Amino acid sequence: MGYMNTMQKHHSVELIPDKCIGCTDCIKRCPTEAIRVRNSKATIDENLCIDCGVCIRVCRNHAKRAVTNGLDVINDKRFKYKVVIPAPSLYSQFLRNTSINAVLTALKRIGFDDVLEVSRAAEMVTEETVKVLKEEARLKPMISSACPAVIRLMAMRFPSLMDNIMPVAAPIDVAASAARRMAMRKGYKADEVGVFFISPCSAKATAAMYPIGMEKSDVDGVISIADVYLPLRNIMAKLDPSEYEDLCQRSFEGMGWAATGGESADARIENAIAVDGLENVIRVLEQVEDGQLDDVDFIEANACMSGCVGGPLTVVNGYVARNVLKKVRANAASIPTDRGRAVDIPKGSVNLRLTKKISAANLQRFGQDMGEAIKNMEDIEAIYAQLPHIDCGSCGAPNCNAFAEDVVLDGIPVEDCIFMMRRKVKELAEEMADLAKKMPQTMTGD
Repeated sequence: MGYMNTMQKHHSVELIPDKCIGCTDCIKRCPTEAIRVRNSKATIDENLCIDCGVCIRVCRNHAKRAVTNGLDVINDKRFKYKVVIPAPSLYSQFLRNTSINAVLTALKRIGFDDVLEVSRAAEMVTEETVKVLKEEARLKPMISSACPAVIRLMAMRFPSLMDNIMPVAAPIDVAASAARRMAMRKGYKADEVGVFFISPCSAKATAAMYPIGMEKSDVDGVISIADVYLPLRNIMAKLDPSEYEDLCQRSFEGMGWAATGGESADARIENAIAVDGLENVIRVLEQVEDGQLDDVDFIEANACMSGCVGGPLTVVNGYVARNVLKKVRANAASIPTDRGRAVDIPKGSVNLRLTKKISAANLQRFGQDMGEAIKNMEDIEAIYAQLPHIDCGSCGAPNCNAFAEDVVLDGIPVEDCIFMMRRKVKELAEEMADLAKKMPQTMTGD
């Protein structure tokens, strides 16, 4: 059984029209063909966008941005007690300080009252994942539910694989729920507690506020790693190690989730595939769909290269960040001052399973009924057959097939293809030449 509420229309990626120059960088890289360039400006189809953030990364003019909260959200008067839940990828951003307690202490100095590491919740999710694989009969391979961009991609492009999704909640959702309950055990009411996620990517920012496979989110705000990076670095530069609070939560294994292969390694799943980068993920999912990977137990799929440490809202190069993360984990496990406090999250106090069905996205792109859809697809094939099949992108669509769809479904003139325009001009020129030959001599002046 798969799990997901209908595809949310809220997105954490938006276009800044004034900065867009109408280049084709984003349309060529978008994995769901959600972007077009029309009238020299990019447009994003909210029905197709999966918030992966690829367009943010590749846009040379910074015309795409993630919609997240600023640090001023900490001052929201609604909340008497504010808990921050940092993604483990945050630790990988500080090249010269690999102490988790330094980062967590700096977060409290910024204005948070307490911290609960998402990596601690990741370890709980790992235990539940192992339980599912060992005790439950499910389709193989099971596909991790941790990356929301991958889940949205599957709902859109691989609907037949929805039942392969691991029915376990994402660490973000578990951490947020646990953070609220921890604060409530201290005497605060649920609505007096603010839970704020530090996110490495736009997809997680969207999922934190509009969760996949969950009834509701316990996250009250999302701050990007890029926005919190400089304030944290400035505080950490002034902190003496003697000032570090003992906040690390012994989540050394869970920290590995931030990089490709960490999730399956933490669960010690030997018969697993770890894949990163959406283009690579798509190829692996195509193999799953074709039945080529039925003998694999588990697939850990990350939209970003290197995993979350390579997210579009991070600061440090993903490959460098992976190396830093190794140092962070090693230091946290070996230095006594970093052994930290054990955070007690009683089993049963938080829901480790997805609670809403994840269904395929019902886009109805080709028509409202089967007859209309078949007719439109036939027309698309006819248009596509006339196109040059070189996928140049000059028409404003990512490839010739997408352009043929735009012509049939959106009424875009076929002459928007420069090759079709040349053909049309050549035909008109030939027609004019033929007409000139047929004109009476008295009209030609001869």
